[in-house]
Amino acid sequence: MSRTIVYTYKEEEKRLIFSFDIHRNIHEAVATAEGIDLTTFLKMEQQVEAVSTCSKAGREYRDSYFRKLGFGKIALAKKENRGVGEK
Repeated sequence: MSRTIVYTYKEEEKRLIFSFDIHRNIHEAVATAEGIDLTTFLKMEQQVEAVSTCSKAGREYRDSYFRKLGFGKIALAKKENRGVGEK
């Protein structure tokens, strides 16, 4: 099932269709959409998570890295509940 990501990149709000079949998380999806290579980031993220005692260290590293790349808000859009038979 796909969802919509709402994100800000270089002060421009954008939307993207997201599915876990293609990407592991929403950060990888937006980076791919903007043409950013994450190979070095992913290696460093694994190292940070491996050596940190705090469970938030990996998330804080990811958030600060994406802010440096020019991303602002990155979030899943709210689901729209539709009635039966509505498209």
